[in-house]
Amino acid sequence: MRHDLLSDVLSAIKNGEKTGKRETITPFSKLVKDVLLILQKHNYIGEFEYIDDKRGGKFRIQLLGKINDCNSIRPRFYVKKDEYEKWEKRFLPAAGLGFLIVSTSQGIMTHDVAKKKGIGGTLLAYVY
Repeated sequence: MRHDLLSDVLSAIKNGEKTGKRETITPFSKLVKDVLLILQKHNYIGEFEYIDDKRGGKFRIQLLGKINDCNSIRPRFYVKKDEYEKWEKRFLPAAGLGFLIVSTSQGIMTHDVAKKKGIGGTLLAYVY
């Protein structure tokens, strides 16, 4: 039984990259789709496609071998618009390397975009 689908997907991606696999198959959800779109936009993963298995669906994700580490952030901390640097220091290895994924009132985005828009949100994951 799955409790945190985003953690399961990010773990599957990280483990697939470490073992040198070219693709991985993960469960479907709207949150996972939005996170995968962000990863694809920043060239951490390749193409991904939805597979309808008549039970809930799955994603087939092409791995590029560019992810050093990615993980879900639990518990989901709330971040004010001027607190992003504190969380960058906690989860990212260096300034300008990787990004935090944040759920805001305007959708799911990276912490850089949220900082520019001046909005806070809930931390979901980090990738570098």
